Amino acid sequence: MTSPSLTLGYVPGGTPAKWARIWAERHPKAPLQLRAVAAADAADALRDGTVDVALLRLPADTSGLAVIPLYEEITVAVVPTDHLLSAVDTITAADLDGEPVLLPLDDVLFWVAAPGIQVDHRPETTEDAIELVAAGLGALIVPQSLARLYHRKDLTYRPIADAPTCPVALAFPEGRQPAPVDEFIGIVRGRKADSSRGQTEPAPKRTAREKTLAKQAARAAAGKVARKPGRTERGRR
Repeated sequence: MTSPSLTLGYVPGGTPAKWARIWAERHPKAPLQLRAVAAADAADALRDGTVDVALLRLPADTSGLAVIPLYEEITVAVVPTDHLLSAVDTITAADLDGEPVLLPLDDVLFWVAAPGIQVDHRPETTEDAIELVAAGLGALIVPQSLARLYHRKDLTYRPIADAPTCPVALAFPEGRQPAPVDEFIGIVRGRKADSSRGQTEPAPKRTAREKTLAKQAARAAAGKVARKPGRTERGRR
């Protein structure tokens, strides 16, 4: 049976490739449509039906949505490769005290007590902020996946040991879900392809004649079983 198509929204840094591959293996005639969405727009894209399910970051306004937490991303500081902080493997928030720090308008961490001195200019996007880090205007604090997404040879990043993590979740509209959404949720949760959930067809109803024949067969089988011990006992004497 061919499954209807499904549209998955994902925020920058989201990595739906594994789930998309599994979906393609199980539903080759119903390709999964991938749609990149801005972090601030992911929840609205679900509510207005632009996407059926979304990989998004928390916190977010998830009213009217069901949310399945997936994992917590570590927070890192992006700095030039020749920066003093690049000399160590891991830093703490205190290491950024006094450092100029860029805060893009699409910030997804919402770290109220973030360290460093915020640069007055707020770039529009994280990608724009990366360019300013390379120009030496300051450090940038982001989830690790965003640092990887916008990687440059002249930049590096270091985990901030005591920074808050950034939760990533799968979200979809509340209520009963259509079969494709339910199947995708199962893939994300690790449900096997041969799982009976959502795949077992209801058994067809039997006719009166079929029921009668089944009862007769059951009685005959019961009679055979009842006679076997007698024969066995005679054989032992």
